[in-house]
Amino acid sequence: MTDSDTRPNVLVSAAWLAAEAVTMLEEAGYAVRCTSGYPGEDELLGAIREYRPVAILHRQGIINGAVMDAAAPDLRLVARHGAGIDGIDIPAARARGLTVTRAAGANSRSVAEHAMALMLTVLKDLPSVTAGMREGLWEKTSRMTRDMDGMTLGLVGYGAIGSKVARMASAFGMRVLAYDPYLPGNGLPGPGERVGSLDELLPRSEVLSLHCPLEPETRGLIGARELALLPRGAVLVHTARGGIVDQDALLAALDSGGLSWAGVDVFAKEPLEADSPFRTHPRVVPTPHLAANTPRGATGMACGAAESIIAVLAGRLPALEGAVVVPGGLPADPVQAV
Repeated sequence: MTDSDTRPNVLVSAAWLAAEAVTMLEEAGYAVRCTSGYPGEDELLGAIREYRPVAILHRQGIINGAVMDAAAPDLRLVARHGAGIDGIDIPAARARGLTVTRAAGANSRSVAEHAMALMLTVLKDLPSVTAGMREGLWEKTSRMTRDMDGMTLGLVGYGAIGSKVARMASAFGMRVLAYDPYLPGNGLPGPGERVGSLDELLPRSEVLSLHCPLEPETRGLIGARELALLPRGAVLVHTARGGIVDQDALLAALDSGGLSWAGVDVFAKEPLEADSPFRTHPRVVPTPHLAANTPRGATGMACGAAESIIAVLAGRLPALEGAVVVPGGLPADPVQAV
């Protein structure tokens, strides 16, 4: 971008954006600017003052009221690079008349596969087995792992990701149970048995996999009481949002043997601090919130967010179903791209 560039700016709150999405935005007449990875508020405010964006494509950091105010009156839209919107202050956006969108479902296959990978890793005891091999051990007869076939998988959430996990787990021969109070009807639109409450689900779940959004009602949803309801030796797989699980309670359940393993991709505070016990706990398989980071997942989320920006700023509804979270200036008052 040059000083003479008069195109409206789209600010990406991350160090990069998939090339396909950059091309979409540029061909629609917008200039794309990126921050660093995990930008703090000061960096976001500095970038906003420099570029005066009409839209923020949110990947990392927190988009709060102060950030929105700094971007006024140019800012019309915050487009989430993904389905989770917990990094955006939704009440602040609504109060300021801003539109908020998300790329719902664009990364669902990638996240579902990651959940299954964590599940297989812990049930087959791969971290311990691999560590033993590296120490010169040959535990062919002294160590036993577990079959997925015949085990019961409990799902919290049966949306785009949870339903895909259900299909994959069913193919492995798992019995699938699902709790989702927001799902319409009485049954499930895919394999599995629907249960009416979390307390009904947990005692039957040898593996518990979380696929619900982080909302006020789901923050701390899985705490010490809920973990104690699981069968002893159960496994937790967590690829949703960090705040859903009480992390201290999770570590205590692992230490006591109530849980045998946890595969965790998301944490209450990210990135993890250097001394976090989740980095070193012998019964935790941690990954750095990368479940959606495949070429297909990253491109799908980026292009979904870019399409939302182009549509909303032109006064149209986005094509992606469920994209609009907060309708601000939609569909009136379009931005004229160059």
